[in-house]
This record gives sequence, C-alpha cells and structure tokens, in this order.
Amino acid sequence: MSVQLLRRLFTVDQYYQMLEAGILTENERVELIRGEIVKMSPVGIHHAACVDRINELFFLRLAKTVTVRIQNPVRLNDNSEPEPDISLLQRRPDFYQTQHPQPENVFLLVEVSDTTVKYDQEVKIPLYAENNIVEVWLVNIPQKCLEVYRQPTADGYQNVQTFKSGETVTIQALPNVTFTVDEILGD
Repeated sequence: MSVQLLRRLFTVDQYYQMLEAGILTENERVELIRGEIVKMSPVGIHHAACVDRINELFFLRLAKTVTVRIQNPVRLNDNSEPEPDISLLQRRPDFYQTQHPQPENVFLLVEVSDTTVKYDQEVKIPLYAENNIVEVWLVNIPQKCLEVYRQPTADGYQNVQTFKSGETVTIQALPNVTFTVDEILGD
C-alpha cells in the first residue's frame, strides 16, 4: 500500500507574505521551486570561489552591456522564484528595483554545482526550460566541465553541449565575447 503525502504549495506572493510576517527571514537560504520552499545547500569554498571568478569575468568583459546579479531571485512564474548563482540580465536604469527579473529579462543563468549537480540537472534546469530561459550554464565542479543548455521547450532544452578544459564558449546573446572553460573553472 502506498501512502500519498499532501503538500501545501505556495505562490510567490504568499512566499513574500511569509517573509513580511517573519515566518521566513532574509537570512534564510531558501528558494521557491514549483510552489515548494526548498532549503538551499550551504556554499562550499569551491562553489564560492567559482561564483566569484565568473562574476569578475562577466563584470570585466560585459560591464555596461548587461546587469550581473549574484544569487538573487528571478521570478519565473507565480510559483517559482529560484536564486541562480549568477544572472546576466538586460540593463535597466532602476536595476530591477520595482520587481525581480522575469524570463524575458534574462540573457543567461548560471548554476555552479558541486554537491547539487543532480538536483540542478533534474529540477532547476527543466524548470528554466519550461519558463523559456534562453540559455543556462551549469558549472559542473565534480566533472570539471561546463554544460550549456540552449533552445528551451516545455520538454527541456533541445541543444545541450558539454565543454571541457581547453575549449571556449560564448553566450548566445553576446556572441562577440568569448570565455575559456579554464577561466570559468579556475583550473
């Protein structure tokens, strides 16, 4: 006999009401995924260093072209507001002061994975595809590679490529700027 668990799913608005009511605090490392409040993994030293490295690369090469956000929310729909490690966004004069970025504002989302590779591949990346995020990079620290996801559909990304040491990659929306996998991984 199987047991079915009943879950209470939340909207983004309810999620913020919990923050305002003090049920959640700004210091909690959580994100809303498909209506569920998911506790995020602690940030390890390799993960933190990789995020900082990519942030610097993007800032130095893309300054005044895009807005680079680090571990801040992107509102995908009414029940999902993940916090990707890095977001490259359309520039806005208000720096998204009135609302979090939405899929149409996103050039690229980057997830850096050391202990969360499977979760990112099986949960977050399909969620990004369903919500038409045009490009996602998964920095796979254990495998020492960069997975690039493009051409989103409701069933996932149609174009998935893996880049390894010695190879170069460009951002689809910014094809004149090139990065090496070694720069990204820091190897």
